[in-house]
Amino acid sequence: MNSNGLSNDEVIKSREKYGNNALTVIKKDSFLKQLIRSLGDPIIKILLIALGIKTVFLIQDFDWYETVGIVIAIFLASFISTISEYGSEKAFLKLQSEAEAIKVKVRRSGKIILIDVNDVVVGDIILLESGDRIASDGVLIKGEVSVDESSITGESKEVYKHPFTSGLNPNTNNELLRGSVIYHGVGEMVVTKVGVNTFYGKISLELQDKQPESPLKIRLRDLARVISRIGYIGAFLVAFSYLFSVLIIDNNFDISRIMVTLSNTSLLFAYFLQALTLAVTIIVVSVPEGLPMMITLVLSSNMKRMLKDNVLVRKLMGIETAGSLNILFTDKTGTLTKGELEVVGVMFGNLDYYQDKERLKSSISYYNVLKRCILSNTNCVYDDEKKMWIGGNATDKAVVNYLREKKYNVRIVKQVPFDSKNKYSYTKVLEDNKEITYYKGAPEVLLDKCKYYISSSGRSVPFVNKKRISDVIDNYASKGIRVLMLGVDDGRGLSFISLLFIKDELREEVKDGISLVRKAGIKTVMITGDNKITAKSIADSAGIINSDKDIVLTSSELNKMSDDKIKEILPNLAVVARALPTDKSRLVRISQELGLVVGMTGDGVNDAPALKKADVGFSMGSGTEVAKEASDIILLDNNFNSIVKAILYGRTIFKSIRKFIIFQLTVNFCAVFLSIVGPFIGVDSPVTVIQMLWVNMVMDTLAGIAFSYEAPLLEYMEEPPKRRDEKILNKYMIYEIIFTSIYSFLLCIFFLKSPFIHSFFREGRGDIYFMSAFFGLFIFMMIFNSFNARTSRLNIFANLLSNKVFLGVILFIVVVQIILIYYGGDLFRTTSLSLKEIEIMLLCAFSVIPVEFFRKLYLKSKGKLGCV
Repeated sequence: MNSNGLSNDEVIKSREKYGNNALTVIKKDSFLKQLIRSLGDPIIKILLIALGIKTVFLIQDFDWYETVGIVIAIFLASFISTISEYGSEKAFLKLQSEAEAIKVKVRRSGKIILIDVNDVVVGDIILLESGDRIASDGVLIKGEVSVDESSITGESKEVYKHPFTSGLNPNTNNELLRGSVIYHGVGEMVVTKVGVNTFYGKISLELQDKQPESPLKIRLRDLARVISRIGYIGAFLVAFSYLFSVLIIDNNFDISRIMVTLSNTSLLFAYFLQALTLAVTIIVVSVPEGLPMMITLVLSSNMKRMLKDNVLVRKLMGIETAGSLNILFTDKTGTLTKGELEVVGVMFGNLDYYQDKERLKSSISYYNVLKRCILSNTNCVYDDEKKMWIGGNATDKAVVNYLREKKYNVRIVKQVPFDSKNKYSYTKVLEDNKEITYYKGAPEVLLDKCKYYISSSGRSVPFVNKKRISDVIDNYASKGIRVLMLGVDDGRGLSFISLLFIKDELREEVKDGISLVRKAGIKTVMITGDNKITAKSIADSAGIINSDKDIVLTSSELNKMSDDKIKEILPNLAVVARALPTDKSRLVRISQELGLVVGMTGDGVNDAPALKKADVGFSMGSGTEVAKEASDIILLDNNFNSIVKAILYGRTIFKSIRKFIIFQLTVNFCAVFLSIVGPFIGVDSPVTVIQMLWVNMVMDTLAGIAFSYEAPLLEYMEEPPKRRDEKILNKYMIYEIIFTSIYSFLLCIFFLKSPFIHSFFREGRGDIYFMSAFFGLFIFMMIFNSFNARTSRLNIFANLLSNKVFLGVILFIVVVQIILIYYGGDLFRTTSLSLKEIEIMLLCAFSVIPVEFFRKLYLKSKGKLGCV
């Protein structure tokens, strides 16, 4: 086997022979299938059956074009809703897959490069380190690693793997399976199987479980079910009121005339069929079948905006719950700080301090031992083409970047990566046939173990400055500077090499972000691996500590406390320093026992349990694959302010859905009330079947699109978090829906029965001018009311320009409605109206705005003006 890896020609040949590493993906339903499924909705089936019966039995005097028109209207409504749903889902999945694409480190032609996981081929040599998700099946050829194979075998215990050195065939101790995760260790593997030929690939269809429905979507479906029942009751009452009107009222309650009507079979059948048509129409309008899909529409419309803000949603539940967070446990490095770690100085055992690298190089003994320790104790590899370090963590990259040295050719005997429990890493190498061990880690762990220090001559001498070194560490830590210690053991005991002072500046925007989160009613706790002094300094600068009551603990101090004691101090807990992954899991559990909605950030393998246990897990874009897998949301830029944006988007999504519900239910109830009462006031069909279908398209599909693009407003962050179990409909919404629907209903009745209003319209066959105006009134009333539903403010135009899609949809509805009035003809029961008639219609419809304004003004004066 060539240790330099495959050449470009060998990669091409391998791909031609064995294929690439892509997996079979479950195919989503095609557009045609989704369209057919939407046409198969039970409500539409009922309507089509009713129309079919009507056409067959009343073919002689039935207007065939109405049937055709209704069928076309149903198809168009289904077509538009399917386009919206299909396009949104497709865009969401595409953006998600692109953002989650995994990169793999491979050696090809003697160089270490990063490639997409799908580009891995048989024969590739893959470099592995802690936290990597294994990209293909293969054999370990270098190093020793422990692996989590639970995603494949179902067993959660760590499995230790050893390199294959000799023999015909490797065994399970040497084999690595795609999908498993490297827990500890570093190594190299050669790929033996790719894509669908891997063990993971063969069962990938079974592993690709469909994402379960989110709680909000389930609650929307439950709400839709309740409203549907109301719709069915309303439909029954509409049918009953129509039959009562034509059979009883039209016959002036005369028993003999009623009996004559009942004996006319064809007429009676026509009445029952018309009653059925009206009932089904009410069901079509009143049943919010699109409500459960609103969450998908809102999320997909926000997906691109969220990605621009470096927020990738993996699970719908995560972004929904983000708006309800009460407490957030956040990492420091790269999240609160820039993550651009820089070594700003080096101090050796005799207190020699070097800031300038060139000056350090002139001290050959110091520089050589420093170089050997750093380069043997990191997983970073320099990419000459891209001029960047690949692999390793941020600390590794900072120290190797300080040296600017690329290679240290030495035989590595054993390598143990950094462990959050031990707080150090070490590498055993063979130098001049002698085993030497180099250490890198936390000073408070390693310093006490040092018997010697390396002098300027390169020799180990007794360590007499340990106390002064300790004071230096505390001094730098108090300034927010992270301190790393290097040591070496040549068999006689640990010798102190140096301290590395690493600076990581606080992000400029973090202080404002912390303040915004606090205003939103969310407690922020920083959990960091830094020592207590450094952690407190950074928390002070970030604004996490803003009171003398705020508490800073170390992991050991935290672990000495009982759960009850932690619950007691949690409201004042600000920082946990030298934290362990188990601390995160414990804090999540305790917070949840208090009924809090918990957010947790993490990037390492050991963070996965806490990320999974939290209500919302935020993983870092630069984090390990296992951390990303366990999280709900990925912060592509590792930035705390991206968490703030995720919380804001979570609240915005909930707000958008509530606005849509206010708008839709207002129209629903008004239409049902009107259809029930209409026959009793002498108007059998205030709105025809085909007009109702247009109304349904406006209030369901088009309104869904309009409200799904509501902008995330910072004012939402000034509200307290929503309870985890908060109902979608709150009291404020219910009062607004009831008030507006009743007013709209009364306005329609007034318009229909007022001689004064009637006098403004010309006479025509079947009162065609007046009924055309009423159709326009109903639609424009909906349009004006959509502005009311957008905001709970008195100013309905607040932030209107932030949702240009809303304005575009409203303009589209206006244009189509005008076309329907002037050119709808017999199909839509409309005719051309004069300018004066249009003005009266619009004036009546516009009245919903001032009426709602005065309602809000009254509530504001009483201090009861709520929010959506």
